[in-house]
Amino acid sequence: MGKVRNMETLELNDQPMLCSGHAACPGCVEAISVRHVLATMGPDTMAVVPPSCMAIIAGPQPFSSLRIPVYQPTLEASAAAASGLRRALDSQGKHETQVIVLAGDGGTYDIGFQCLSSAAERNENILYFCLDNEGYMNTGAQKSSSTPHFAKTGTTPEGKATRKKNLTEIMAAHQVPYAATATAGYMQDLVRKVKKAKSIQGFRIITLLIPCLDGWGLPDDAGLTASRYAVESGAFPLYEVEDGERYTLNHITRTRPVSEYLALQRRYQHLEPERVAALQAEVDAGWARLQRQVQMSAAEAGASA
Repeated sequence: MGKVRNMETLELNDQPMLCSGHAACPGCVEAISVRHVLATMGPDTMAVVPPSCMAIIAGPQPFSSLRIPVYQPTLEASAAAASGLRRALDSQGKHETQVIVLAGDGGTYDIGFQCLSSAAERNENILYFCLDNEGYMNTGAQKSSSTPHFAKTGTTPEGKATRKKNLTEIMAAHQVPYAATATAGYMQDLVRKVKKAKSIQGFRIITLLIPCLDGWGLPDDAGLTASRYAVESGAFPLYEVEDGERYTLNHITRTRPVSEYLALQRRYQHLEPERVAALQAEVDAGWARLQRQVQMSAAEAGASA
């Protein structure tokens, strides 16, 4: 038998914030991710949830599986709706109430991006969670600009011809107070980042990788495994960027090739060896670029100390 890892206990709110009976698929990583996000945020929180898998999970108004107030705007308007909600609460003196967004990659990377960029430029005091399942999974697994290179989707049956957009780097270029990546396969890291983001004022964004069982072609019990493999291969690095300048890499080693991550998923079963090698080269280049950012920010911090 293999070694059993030491498990850390997560100290979270005992009262469930995402109730049982919600409409998530069996084994859905989004449900377990949001459950821990909400438990960390606490009950004094209001959520903006645009059309997405999360809107289905939450339930149609006036019903909701979330034990906090939920506002469902149009798909493109999440960041603007959250900005308005934040200002309304501030005008009532409710400065401690947290305003969060729970949006998918389609409503973040694509349709809602202009709104997101504007909120980041204004440094609105909101915490934005992008629940990134790398496609429009709620409507048939069509590709988004978050879909990785060569992945097969409903609209790219031979594989997507372009690379995945790097949202965290784009947000870092806005010099927002906090931008980070996280995933439920590394739950302690996820909860720590939510706590940290909660304590910061201004615009904050955390992109959560959400392996989609149906859209990626995974067994019902393989979502967290895919999440861990994404990190361990470097396909989805865990890192933080503060004020657009200070980079911290949270999982510093890669312990498996990208091919093992791809082999879990039906959306990559069509790939020929040369394309697998091309994806490995892309991941290697991205990892090297991220390491340079970490090293430069560490050198700058040392020089200014």
